[in-house]
Amino acid sequence: MNDYLDDAKEELKRVDHQIYVSLKYTRTVDVLLNVMNRMIEAYDFMFDGLLEFSKEKKIITDLPKTPKEKATVLKTQYSEAIVHENIDLFLLLRKLVKTGYERENEFRRHVTMITYIDGQQEIINIDIITQYYHMQREFLQHLEKVTE
Repeated sequence: MNDYLDDAKEELKRVDHQIYVSLKYTRTVDVLLNVMNRMIEAYDFMFDGLLEFSKEKKIITDLPKTPKEKATVLKTQYSEAIVHENIDLFLLLRKLVKTGYERENEFRRHVTMITYIDGQQEIINIDIITQYYHMQREFLQHLEKVTE
């Protein structure tokens, strides 16, 4: 369990650097995409750790393989709002990375990635990705408390 959380911490260190250093100086949608990919990797580690913890506590019997199965199992086993919010964010990030997107204001402070998911416009910029990062940090702290 701790190995998974340690790996998640390492990924979040990279996300932190990309947000506060790379995005600050580069300001491109490619960096935003890279940040989202790192966040997805960190979520993978966190969810694997939480599933491993659930298996050790005999809450679940076997570990799901695909990310959607993992999300479904975790949503049914854990009722805390923070878990559900972060699972939803994880699924949103996966969709954002996989769909086509438009670039706006590249090389400017308000660099924006615009995409459409299920007919709804989604906008990702520095402020939004930073907010998502802080949500993810809180979730990691929550997992560390839960799994002590």
